[in-house]
Amino acid sequence: MRDVPLLVVVDMQRVFRDADSPWATPGFDELAEPITRLVDAYADRVVFTRFLVPEEPQGSWVPYYARWEEVTKPERKPWLDLAEPYASMHPRTIDKPAFSKWGPEMASLAGPSRTLVLCGVATDCCVIATAIPAADAGMFVRVVADACRGVNASAHERAIGLAAGFMDQIRITTVDEELSRINASRLAG
Repeated sequence: MRDVPLLVVVDMQRVFRDADSPWATPGFDELAEPITRLVDAYADRVVFTRFLVPEEPQGSWVPYYARWEEVTKPERKPWLDLAEPYASMHPRTIDKPAFSKWGPEMASLAGPSRTLVLCGVATDCCVIATAIPAADAGMFVRVVADACRGVNASAHERAIGLAAGFMDQIRITTVDEELSRINASRLAG
């Protein structure tokens, strides 16, 4: 079923869930149910991503990590693990020390479908940073708006608005629409 789109679950990590983290994302726990529904439906066509802190930040990452020093401390390394219930799934992951998770590995996993379905956090950072370069590379991208959260509601809405501006390449969708699509695809295949 390599013609089925690839579901990309972006950065559902402890660092974005833990209330003590400077990167805690409001509404993170609300995503467990819709994302789990998508993961179950997409089955073997799922990849999770993780944002990693580099050993030696370079360039613009140096002042970035100076600002977010708390996440660089050795005792905070477990924050980079996937949060539950995802960690227990032991999913395939793409790990990158960058906002965008797009690259050759994701393109290969997408295969002939040339379609990515994105959900996760944060809409206004890693989700949009993955969507735009993937679209620029000729991928079809769908952002599942009700299975994403941003640093706040207005940031989420701004990112969804930005993504919607890439009309034919990036489409905004919902969990229910995606479940209907994947079920129809599986019935047809």
